[in-house]
Amino acid sequence: MNTDLHSRPVRHLPPITPPAPPRPRRWRWAALGLVAVVAVAGFGVWWFVFRGEPPAPANLDQALAGVSAPAATVPAATVAGDAPATTAAPVASAVEGTWSIDRTITNAQGTGSYTGFRVNEVLTGIGSSTAVGRTSTVEGTLTVKGTTLTAATIDARLSALATDDSRRDSAVQRALDTSRFPNATFVLTQPVDVGSVPVEGQRITAAATGDLTIHGVTRQVTLDLQAQLQNGVLVVVGSTDVRFSDYGVTAPTAPVVASVDDHGVVEVQLYFVKR
Repeated sequence: MNTDLHSRPVRHLPPITPPAPPRPRRWRWAALGLVAVVAVAGFGVWWFVFRGEPPAPANLDQALAGVSAPAATVPAATVAGDAPATTAAPVASAVEGTWSIDRTITNAQGTGSYTGFRVNEVLTGIGSSTAVGRTSTVEGTLTVKGTTLTAATIDARLSALATDDSRRDSAVQRALDTSRFPNATFVLTQPVDVGSVPVEGQRITAAATGDLTIHGVTRQVTLDLQAQLQNGVLVVVGSTDVRFSDYGVTAPTAPVVASVDDHGVVEVQLYFVKR
């Protein structure tokens, strides 16, 4: 029996699908995204935390700005109608005697008496910065006799110390171990002769040698001081370099902080009134 060839079923082959174009590797995009996130985060840390300028170092011009005389008190023995005495006191008596720190006096920037530190640090991916810490809980006295500073004591409450960024505060408190050593003190050990009796408006520069106690360790230091009598207020600023390891203090660290100098500056701004 003859079979018609045209009656046989035709077998169709499946269409050939061209290969898909190569796709970029996803990990490349992920890496680029991670880099962008890190860059933005680093910029954010700098912008929100470290972009502000730290407080300026203690300096006499700033300390003097806007300082006025403390409120005068009227002696209890004054009788109404009595004329006050007009006899001028000798120049030496204006400064001779004991002076105490007054924590109510502030300058034009609103800053009062304080002691503190300045230290350089390096921030990861950002660069160098200056950390500043200060405490305004400070007490002390100084005694002047003629042309000589004969005694001085300054006591600072480090447990009240705050830095220019509050996120540093707890680390600094731990480094100083302020729960065990809440105070730092400076005691003058050598008299300082300034050469002449200080008068109103005269700027005095001197070096004061004494014992500085931090973290329970006492070392001899020399404070470079400037002072001026203004409106009955003896304004004093000063600073000295210290090495923290000399006091058993290890500089605090944090993930964003690559390193912190082992040395820094201890600085003071103090307003004294005569008692």
